[in-house]
Amino acid sequence: KKSLRSGETIDHTHKQHRHTTITTLSLTHTQCLSHPHQIKRRNTKKAHYTKNHPKMKFRPCIDLHSGKVKQIVGSTLTDDERAETKQQDQVQIPKKPKEEEEEEEALATNFETNRPAADYAKMYERDALTGGHVIMLGPGNTEAAKSALQAYPNGLQVGGGINETNAQEWLSYGASHVIVTSYVFHHGQIDMERLTNLVNLIGKDKLVLDLSCRRKPNDTNPTKPYYVVTDRWQTYTNVEVNEETLQQLSSYCDEFLVHGVENEGKRCGILEDLVILLGKYSPIPVTYAGGVQGMNDLEMVKTLGDGKVDLTIGSALDCFGGDMSYDEVVAWHKKENSG
Repeated sequence: KKSLRSGETIDHTHKQHRHTTITTLSLTHTQCLSHPHQIKRRNTKKAHYTKNHPKMKFRPCIDLHSGKVKQIVGSTLTDDERAETKQQDQVQIPKKPKEEEEEEEALATNFETNRPAADYAKMYERDALTGGHVIMLGPGNTEAAKSALQAYPNGLQVGGGINETNAQEWLSYGASHVIVTSYVFHHGQIDMERLTNLVNLIGKDKLVLDLSCRRKPNDTNPTKPYYVVTDRWQTYTNVEVNEETLQQLSSYCDEFLVHGVENEGKRCGILEDLVILLGKYSPIPVTYAGGVQGMNDLEMVKTLGDGKVDLTIGSALDCFGGDMSYDEVVAWHKKENSG
């Protein structure tokens, strides 16, 4: 059994470390409840989900950029590349050809292939991998994303530019869930009106909140907290990823997706403290992504996250130009989840 390898080109010229930061927004339980747009939700004093949660899983991914499957160092995405994730009421100023060329040069691409996104989706379906995601990095990815979702109905989540106006449409294309960040984390804060409206529209069981985060570069806080970042990880919010935030937001979504932005795409190791935090405090399923180098990282996430944190692997896999065997990862996943 072979992983997808043909038609691939890899650019290793931008492998330097990147340091990214996040802004978090601290909400109190009172603030959530006092908002006029209330939704039906579970009791926040629920039992920890892991009592009935399956063992740690490998969650596959398909990252799309300009209609192609790619693996990109996320911190190198520019404002224009992030246009699709911005709000519809924001005016996008057309770029001149020279500016577009400069942005392409600045974009660090680990991997690019001409193989269709649907081929990856079919591979994940063949291997019975569920809960993976398709992420649209900027404009021009709609058709590729739709083809992947239709190739593996109800097997993949989708994110990138999702809001109230298109969430149901993406679910109708075959997405199991929609992934949302920028639409809900608006102007540096959690927009409770948008969040509650979205949940009332599609149901919390169809929503994944992306809490991808990074530290602030000059933060004097000795605990060095992680903050949620939006607009392709360039804009800090005031929302800190901590026990309070995870507890509060768990009432509004089915899962969390968290990219450790500081290490995303660099294959420099996982953010161990972030994995520990997620495993300790998330009351619902949570997936971590960022920095995986090899098979040892699977075991490390399993141990640090106490089996409660699932893992997404991108650039390190051989099907994305890396040297980590996709087939070996699938075998590990099946062994963990057997019986």
